[in-house]
Amino acid sequence: MAVHTAEELQHMTVKELRELAKELPGATGIHSMKKDELVVLLSAGNGGGEAAPKATAAKKAKQPKAEKKPRTKSEIKSLLGELHKAKDSAQAAKDRTKTEMLRRRINRLKKQSRKPQAAA
Repeated sequence: MAVHTAEELQHMTVKELRELAKELPGATGIHSMKKDELVVLLSAGNGGGEAAPKATAAKKAKQPKAEKKPRTKSEIKSLLGELHKAKDSAQAAKDRTKTEMLRRRINRLKKQSRKPQAAA
């Protein structure tokens, strides 16, 4: 395996970097790595397979999501009213991206309001 500098590695494609990383002993998770991670892996000693677990460890350490408190129907209805007003003002300003975002939120909330409420 040829030794490459970090600058040479930056100019290579991800496909080429993966091929080089496959030759490293003990390197795992190569196909899920991004270009920057592959460059770090390959330049971190050119053959020290210890960088692969460190690069993927940050991905695996996900924080658990905080539990959402279910909204009541009245809360959903008041929020829908606010969102409709915001959507109307976005339409008047001809802001298509904001209008689409608000339209999706409104649809999601309408679906939530139709679901049966859990017994407390």
